[in-house]
Amino acid sequence: MAKKDTKTQKAPGQMRQLWRVYVMTAKGDKTSVLWASLGFVLTVLAAITFSAVTAPGNVTNLVLFSITGVLSGILVAMIVMSRKAERVAYMQIEGQQGAVGAVVANGLRRNWRGSEMPVAINGKTRDAVYRTIGPGGIVLIGEGPKSRVQPLLEDERKKVSRIAPGAPIQTIIVGTDENSVRIYDLKKSLYKLKKVLNRSEVSVVDKRLASLGMNISIPKGMDPAKIRASRK
Repeated sequence: MAKKDTKTQKAPGQMRQLWRVYVMTAKGDKTSVLWASLGFVLTVLAAITFSAVTAPGNVTNLVLFSITGVLSGILVAMIVMSRKAERVAYMQIEGQQGAVGAVVANGLRRNWRGSEMPVAINGKTRDAVYRTIGPGGIVLIGEGPKSRVQPLLEDERKKVSRIAPGAPIQTIIVGTDENSVRIYDLKKSLYKLKKVLNRSEVSVVDKRLASLGMNISIPKGMDPAKIRASRK
């Protein structure tokens, strides 16, 4: 009985949480409800039209297809809202330090590998470079203004090319500057890259690059030899 009660209590909580996400999405993206509603209506109309064309005058067939259309329409609307919710969530963290790491660590699929930890950081400006490996090759992702993060990307490119010679290397800069990729389009940009590595090659390259440490730039005027551990 206790297990049944627990399941009964969890269900409303999950539905409430889902509703809150959709409400947040509707507030963050005014077009989300419109697109979800459009998806629902078109799906229902498609089911009814199919029934009318394939079995004209058959009431039972029309009812069954209408029910199927409504259920499918609800699913389509939920998928649309889920995609919009993801976009709104990314927009809320856009410009924050570590936003790229969050996408790389939690959002990648299709045999792409990456870590939420950057491989290079400018200790003064906090600009960072993240590395992903997948079918599109090695992709270095810069987080920060293009003018500042470009040197970091070039340094990391040289390091990677020494460890994995011959492996395709591409760079992406995430930001709001011109020719930069917005944070919510990062995954799409990675998936659109031409496939140049198969699954086994991705694994081999990933193991090679695992030996590379983090590159952290030290601000000017600071002598690493004079840095001492703080006393408690």
